[in-house]
Amino acid sequence: MIKTTENIAPGPVAGDDGVTATVESLGYDGRGVAHREGKTVFIEGALPGEQVRFRYANRRKNFDNGGMTEIIAPSPDRVTPPCPHFGVCGGCDLQHLRPQAQLQAKQKILAEQLAHIGKVQAESWLAPITGPLLGYRRRARLGARWVSAKGGMLIGFRERHKSYFANLDTCLVLKPEIAALLPELRALIGGLSCAKRIPQIEVASGDEISALVFRHLVPLTERDADLLRAFGERHRIQIYRQEGGPDSIVALWPDEPEELCYRLPDFNVAIHFRPTNFVQVNGDVNRKMIGRAVELLQLDGDEQVLDLFCGLGNFTLPLARRARRVLGVEADEALIGAARRNAGLNGMENVEYRAADLFREDGPAPWADFAFDRLLLDPPRSGAMAAIRRLAEPLPSRIVYVSCHPATLARDSEYLVHVLGYRLAAAGVMDMFPQTSHVESMALFVRT
Repeated sequence: MIKTTENIAPGPVAGDDGVTATVESLGYDGRGVAHREGKTVFIEGALPGEQVRFRYANRRKNFDNGGMTEIIAPSPDRVTPPCPHFGVCGGCDLQHLRPQAQLQAKQKILAEQLAHIGKVQAESWLAPITGPLLGYRRRARLGARWVSAKGGMLIGFRERHKSYFANLDTCLVLKPEIAALLPELRALIGGLSCAKRIPQIEVASGDEISALVFRHLVPLTERDADLLRAFGERHRIQIYRQEGGPDSIVALWPDEPEELCYRLPDFNVAIHFRPTNFVQVNGDVNRKMIGRAVELLQLDGDEQVLDLFCGLGNFTLPLARRARRVLGVEADEALIGAARRNAGLNGMENVEYRAADLFREDGPAPWADFAFDRLLLDPPRSGAMAAIRRLAEPLPSRIVYVSCHPATLARDSEYLVHVLGYRLAAAGVMDMFPQTSHVESMALFVRT
C-alpha cells in the first residue's frame, strides 16, 4: 500500500482514514472516476484500475470530489513523476501515468464524447500524433507574484485547483534553455523597483530565437530597464516590456530584434510571428499535424480550400503549396495582417486573407463569393458551430476539423453528420500537451 500526501480541500469526510473505491476510468481533467453510493466520484491523483482510499473534498447533487490518501492496489501504468514539482504545480496533471496509457486515455475520452454528445462514431481511428514527452513547450505564460511569507518572488504556473503560484526551480515541459533560467529570472524580477507589479512573463520561442515579455502594471525605471537588458544580453534572449495589451510590447534588448520564426520544411514555408502571437505550443506535433491535415484533404493541386480560424496562416500557407487557391478567415485584424505578410515573405500569390467574426450566424458568410471544395476548421475551445451553420450548398466534399476541446468537436460533429449529411470517416488524438490531460484531436468528415 502506498500512502500519499495529497492536499485535500476541507469538507465532509467519512472516517479518519477515508473510504475506498475502485477507479474505473480517467476523467477529462485527469482525475480518476469511480462510483460510490450511486454517485460519480472524481478522485484527485487516482488512475484507472486502482483501488484507492480517499477523502471527500466536497459533495454535490450529481457528483462528489475527493482526494486520494492511499493506493491500496496500484495500476501497472503508474510511474514515478519525473518532475519534483508534480502534485503541486498545475502545469501537468498526468506525469504519474505511463505515456502510452495517457494516449489511450485521451482517445477513450474523445470516443466517449463523440458518442455521448455527438451521437456519432468514427469509422476508423487515426494513429496518434506524438512528439517529445518533455521540453516541448515553446509558448507559455509564467505567473509572477511577490509573497513575503514564502520568501519574496514566486515564478511559475498556478497550483492545481488553486489561485496560488507554484514556485518553480525547473520545469520539465518548457524548452530546456528557458527552464534553466527560472532561478535567475526569479532573482531578476525580485530586484526590480516594481517587483510587486509584474504579474506575468510571456515565453515565446522560434526555431532559433527565444523571447521573454515582461508585463508591468507601473512604469519601469531606467535601472529596471538596464537590468532587463543585461539579462537578455547575458543569455542571448530577446527582452520586451508590455505595459498594456498585446500590441503595446516594446523591445528592450536588442533594440531591433530579429523576428521569431518557425519553419515547415515539408512545405517550404517559414512563419514569422511576434512574441505575443498565438502559435501552437508543440512545434514537433504541429509539423506532423499539418502534414496529416493536408493528407486527409486529398489535394491534387486543383482544389480551392477555405481555412477558418486561420490565425497566422499555420495551415493556410502549407495548404497553398498543394491547392490551387486558399482563403483564410480570422477575426483578429492583427493576425490577418501578419498572415498576409507571411504569404508575401513566402512568395505566395494564391492565398487571400479576410478578417471577419466567425461566431456570427446572421448576414452573408465572409466567404460567400469563394467557391471551395475543401474546408479546414481550427477553432478555439468554443468550437465552430456558428461557422458551420453558415455553410451552404454546394458543401465541401471533405472537412478536416482540428479541435482543442473534444466536447465542442462532438457537439459540432452531431450537426455535420445528422444535419448536413457528412460521415465521420476518421478521428484521432494528437499529443500536443504530453503529461497533461489536455486532449487535442483531428477529425475527417466526408460527404459523398
